[in-house]
Amino acid sequence: MADSIKTALITGGSKGIGYGIAEALIQQNIKVAITSRSEESALSAADSLNQLKPGSAIGIAADVRDFASQKKAVEAILAEWNQLDYVIANAGVGHFAPIQDLTPEQWQETIDINLTGVFYTAKATIDALKKTEGYFITISSLAGTNFFEKGAAYNASKFGLVGFSQAIMLDLRSEGIKVTTIMPGSVATYFDNHQPSEKDAWKIQPEDIGQLVVDLIRMPARTLPSKIEVRPSRPGGK
Repeated sequence: MADSIKTALITGGSKGIGYGIAEALIQQNIKVAITSRSEESALSAADSLNQLKPGSAIGIAADVRDFASQKKAVEAILAEWNQLDYVIANAGVGHFAPIQDLTPEQWQETIDINLTGVFYTAKATIDALKKTEGYFITISSLAGTNFFEKGAAYNASKFGLVGFSQAIMLDLRSEGIKVTTIMPGSVATYFDNHQPSEKDAWKIQPEDIGQLVVDLIRMPARTLPSKIEVRPSRPGGK
């Protein structure tokens, strides 16, 4: 029998969208484990989150490209809280270049993190989510349905992620696990070495995606919004 607490794993949760989701979940009294490839970043972000509610967050060093690393992260969560209710597969990277200049290394890293990394996260968490009839949420992009110049690697990874998410939704709903993919447009984050500023006020904010995740987990159990596109209300702040 699941405990009364609810817990979540957020990959790539040390900043940006992942951190915004963590803040929103903690405000709902949900315990949150955030991962980052950097242990320092994961622990620092967890310390900041614990300023909201002490004891609400833990930071774990984990690389989504490493299946064993993902399994160890889940083991750490279960050791800490005994259950896992929500998984937000958020870790992502972007390399943008025309195919003439895109390197094999950039292609491989993009696919490994954005697509294979989500597969590893799913495989590592499914058994725990079965026990709680939990929720698996992937963070894709509008680039998962709209292609653009210099986007070969990123488009391929996000188109693939949308298809993967929708397919496993069909696989897992009979097990009581919900699956949703969220496809944001422009978000004010640190993605692709961007530094958020007041000029990004027109964009979706990380806390907006956090609110969307909260709304999803509050949805009546009989209803599943399986794919959600979300974009700024006014492009470019017009």
